Amino acid sequence: MNELLTVLLESLRDGYVQVSAFVAVTVLAFGLIQYRTDGAALAVIEDNERLQVLFGGILGLTPGCGGAIVVMPLYVRGTVSFGTVVATLGATAGDSAFVILALAPEAALYAYAIAFAASVATGYLVDSVGLGVTRVDNAVAQLSPAMADGGTVVNGSVGPNPAHDYGGPSPACAHDTGPDRHSRVLTPLSHLAHVLWWVAAVAGLVLGSLYLLRGGPEVPLTAGIGFDGLFTVVGIIGAVLSLYLYAVGRHYVGEGEIARARDSFGSVYDTLTHAAMETSFVTVWVLVAFLVYEYAVLLTGIDVTTVASAAGVLAPIGGAVVGLIPGCGPQILLASVYAEGSLPFSALTANAIAQDGDALFPLLAVDAKAAIVATIYNFLPAVVVGVALHLLWAPVFGMAEFGFGVL
Repeated sequence: MNELLTVLLESLRDGYVQVSAFVAVTVLAFGLIQYRTDGAALAVIEDNERLQVLFGGILGLTPGCGGAIVVMPLYVRGTVSFGTVVATLGATAGDSAFVILALAPEAALYAYAIAFAASVATGYLVDSVGLGVTRVDNAVAQLSPAMADGGTVVNGSVGPNPAHDYGGPSPACAHDTGPDRHSRVLTPLSHLAHVLWWVAAVAGLVLGSLYLLRGGPEVPLTAGIGFDGLFTVVGIIGAVLSLYLYAVGRHYVGEGEIARARDSFGSVYDTLTHAAMETSFVTVWVLVAFLVYEYAVLLTGIDVTTVASAAGVLAPIGGAVVGLIPGCGPQILLASVYAEGSLPFSALTANAIAQDGDALFPLLAVDAKAAIVATIYNFLPAVVVGVALHLLWAPVFGMAEFGFGVL
C-alpha cells in the first residue's frame, strides 16, 4: 500500500510540475494573442484553408503541447481540416521536447525538423487524396460507434475541406463562457482556487525549468523549503487544485464547456480563466495516463523504454509504438533514455512523429474516433521514417546513431 500511495503522490507531483506548468504557459500565450488581436490569429488559420496544415504543423512544433491543444477544438467546431489535425499531432514535440532541447539540442533540431516535414506532408496527402482514411474510419467505427455530440460523420461532407475522405465532426459552439452555476460558498472558493492555481503554475514553471536544467534527476518525495520539498509540495497542491477546477470550479468561475476554441476573450482575467480550465482538463488526463503507466510498470515489471531500445530495426519501431501511448510521461522517459546515450536517433525521431503528447486528450474526450484515426496516420510515417533513418543515418550520412547531439 505504501508503494501504491507513493506512485500516486509522485504522479500527481510530476504530472503537474513536469507537464501542466509548461502547458499552462503555452495555452496562456496563445490566449493572450487571441485577446490582443481580438480573434484575428485563429481567424488566419481558419480562413487560409490551403495553409491550415502548415500552420497546424508549426503550432504542433512548439515545445510542450499548448500549440497543438489550441488546434483540436478548431477541428471539433469544423473549421480546420482533418489533415490539419494529423499534421499538428504528428509535429507535436510534447513536453519531452524540453528534455531533448536541454540535454541534446542538436538531436532535437534534426529530429523535430524531420518530424515537422513528415507530418505536414502526411497532412496535405490526407486532405488532397484521402490516403484511404474512409476505410480506416470505417474499421474504427466497428470498434466504437460515432459519438452523438461532436462525433464523426463518416460519409458526410461537413467541415471546411470536403475533398478528403474523412468528413469531420459537426461544427460545435465555439463561444461560451460564463459560469453556469452560482453559489455563495463555491463561487468565491472557486475564484480563490483559480488564483492559487496560477500561483502554483508560476512556481511549478520555475521548478520544472530547474528540474530540466539539472538533467531530470530523481526527486525524492519529501516536504520542505529546499528544491526537493518545494517540487513535491507545489506539484501536489497544483495537481489537487487542477482536479478541483476540472470537477467543480469551472462551473462557478467560467469555461464550463471544455475542449472548445474561443474566438476571443473579454479581459485578461477571462484569458487566464480559459488557460487554467483547459490546462486543468489536460492535467486530469495526464494524471490518468501517468497512473496507468506507473501502476502497469509496478505490477507487471514491464519497462517500455527497454523495449524501445531493442537492437536493430526494432528500435525505431519500438519508439513509434511508445509514441502511441497518449500523454507525455512515456515520451519523457524515452527522451531521458536517449539523453543517456542508450537509444538510437532513429527511435527518437520515430517517437517524435508518432507521439501526440497531451494534445490528443481533448480530441479523445470529444471525438474518440477521430483521435484514433489521427493516431494511426501518425504511426505509419513514424515507422517509415524511423526505419529509413536506421538504414541510412549512420551508413550513408555518417552521423552517430547512438548519443548523437547529447551534451
